Amino acid sequence: MVLALAKELQLRSSEFQNETIETIYFGGGTPSVLTTDEIRFLIGVVYENYNVVENPEITLEANPDDLSKDRILELSKSPINRLSIGIQSFFEDDLQLMNRAHNAEEAKACLSEAMLHFDNISVDLIYGIPDSSQNGEQAKQMSNEKWQQNINTALSFGIPHISSYALTVEPKTALKKLIQTGKIAEPNDEVAQEHFMILVNVLEDNGFVHYELSNFGKPNYFSKNNSAYWLGKKYIGIGPSAHSYDGISRSWNVSNNSMYLKSIQESQLPNETEILSISDRYNEYIMTGLRTIWGVSLNRIENEFGLDTLTYLKKQSAKFLDDGLLSLDGDILKTTTKGKFLTDGIASDLFLINLA
Repeated sequence: MVLALAKELQLRSSEFQNETIETIYFGGGTPSVLTTDEIRFLIGVVYENYNVVENPEITLEANPDDLSKDRILELSKSPINRLSIGIQSFFEDDLQLMNRAHNAEEAKACLSEAMLHFDNISVDLIYGIPDSSQNGEQAKQMSNEKWQQNINTALSFGIPHISSYALTVEPKTALKKLIQTGKIAEPNDEVAQEHFMILVNVLEDNGFVHYELSNFGKPNYFSKNNSAYWLGKKYIGIGPSAHSYDGISRSWNVSNNSMYLKSIQESQLPNETEILSISDRYNEYIMTGLRTIWGVSLNRIENEFGLDTLTYLKKQSAKFLDDGLLSLDGDILKTTTKGKFLTDGIASDLFLINLA
């Protein structure tokens, strides 16, 4: 598979002929199963075939159970300069509920070791996890206190970046079965919203910038990979199921490993491509822009999509401005603190439908 990934990188180099690579991200699935030599090899292929900035951000996504002391030390001697670690929670019962392979002690030990060798580390935390031991207001209070402890534990390690997401219940999972049998409560939007606001307040009080709906970074520690996506920059995804975007079209590789390998061996790209319509591009900009501190530029809307689209956006956004969920700073439309948790719903109300 590693040789196939290398060949895909070579086959697709023409797509970035006039572009500069600022960030390399090993993510999706279990990239940490790659050996350090394989990581070095793939990074070398990128340098051989693409124009790379002098000091790119090179991230490895991993779980605590993948990061032993020896593994962390190996990685610190490789070109990897950023770790994104899927902690999820520092509580044993939460981890068991989410069917995670690591335990709470492994999570803490992993971070302690990683911080000795890496300056740039991000952790993932999950909020909105239901509390099955109590009911009503007492349960809500205990849930809030537990969530704050999770945040404080992450902060105690000096982590400069935190990504945090609401718990989602996927079908045919152990969590779904526990909910169906009444052993735990279903995730509650009100609890999730309270957790979100606690997260925003605590992290901002501790010097983090809430630069994207789910991402918080200390100054100079925003994820370049995340920022590129939210700012609509081009990117290439390599490997089965990987997605790519060039501003005009979106493509995705086949998910089947055998089909992927067969296509690559035949020097064929194993992907499908969708040309984005004007409304697709507008909707994508609205969704990504409102999720970030950079917002949506009304001048850009007019220049790229026309005066009629700008008029439509102003009309659709008026009620959210009146309700204090959106604000207008010069020509930049942004979500307010009050509107952040509702961003996706607000964006959908501003979308265009079937504009050619």
